[in-house]
Amino acid sequence: MSHEDRFLTTLDRARVAAKSLATVSTAAKNAALASIADALVANVDDIVAANALDLARGEEQQIGAGLLDRLTLDAARVAALSDAVRDIIGLPDPVGQVVRGGTLENGVAISQVRVPFGVVGAIYEARPNVTVDIAALALKSGNGAVLRGGSAAEQTNRVLVRVIQDAVTSAGLAGDAIQTIDEFGREGASRLMRARGYVDVLIPRGSAGLISTVVQESTVPVIETGSGVVHVFVDETADKDMAVSIVRNAKTHRPSVCNAAETLLVHRAAAQRLLPPIIAALREKDVRIEADARTLTLVGGAPGSDTAEPGSGSIQAATDATWETEHHALEMGVKIVDSLEDALAHIERYSTRHTDAIVTANYRNAEQFLARVDSAVVMVNASTRFTDGGEFGFGAEVGISTQKLHARGPMGLAELTSTKWLVRGAGQIR
Repeated sequence: MSHEDRFLTTLDRARVAAKSLATVSTAAKNAALASIADALVANVDDIVAANALDLARGEEQQIGAGLLDRLTLDAARVAALSDAVRDIIGLPDPVGQVVRGGTLENGVAISQVRVPFGVVGAIYEARPNVTVDIAALALKSGNGAVLRGGSAAEQTNRVLVRVIQDAVTSAGLAGDAIQTIDEFGREGASRLMRARGYVDVLIPRGSAGLISTVVQESTVPVIETGSGVVHVFVDETADKDMAVSIVRNAKTHRPSVCNAAETLLVHRAAAQRLLPPIIAALREKDVRIEADARTLTLVGGAPGSDTAEPGSGSIQAATDATWETEHHALEMGVKIVDSLEDALAHIERYSTRHTDAIVTANYRNAEQFLARVDSAVVMVNASTRFTDGGEFGFGAEVGISTQKLHARGPMGLAELTSTKWLVRGAGQIR
């Protein structure tokens, strides 16, 4: 069988299996999910061993601390993946849910109901947890999944897909519904983008470059998940302890992920009171600060001083690139702004429309921020780390959509469905 034929056969297996899943009962799908959760724990040694090979190669190729963190699957993270799959069991099955409907004057009954997409394609980088999340969400929503997880996690993903396929098959469903095309490399990713007729929707997760490539080159409909240049604005009324706690958590809790804060904006009237303790808290966590001139002057990190030297926990001058960079690391841009309007203008220019937050004790400022920031998730007095499917009660997430069509924000089960109209008559004609 040729390379092309093997690729199309893989997609066709997913498509055929997906058709069988579309009408499977909720109980049967939940049983398969339970089987996956059990299998992840039972095969943890194989998963961690495969992951160690990927990590060793990643370190050799110097892919960076942020990607290595995302790539890592230890026993605790595998157990957490298993728990996330079990959480999905407890969520309502979206398939068949009635969105709206009614009865016409002539007695014809109409209803709009949720139905699976069919086959969901996903292209992502160095994130083996995504393999489990998407497979589980696809299964519960009656979809097949074709996964391109990238070379960085190839060994881990191979084991994970095998474990998932075997678990689904042992539960009496079509294990072929979950497929990986990692063996086909970059060429496979390009083919997946053009697999219209085999794949119904494509979801990219990863760097801005990867997402842009998929959006521009795909002939398959794409749900765009964006990079996270995430802002926290601390206004002049903010409580000091709250501001310190939120900024520290938003930046340092897990800096490699897309909901980690990248830019801190502080109102000029609060800078003297709030910036020193916030920056001290960040430096204690080894965050490297890239600051505007006013911040450097205020906190004693003026260019030329020792604190301006590059390094962990250092302070140095920001550049134009600071404000548009998603660091995926313990690095953060800090800027003093003159007003709420200035903060909104900065966010409008540099935000990737993912998540932006304000820390304030002023109700009017909070409502202005909520109304005027055009991001998928806008927060008041909460860490940006809450932008997450699990935290939102979705069990897991396919990704965080930054587009405005079909889905926006964390995507769970309902976002993996489309709808169709069911019309029931008794011989009526028009």
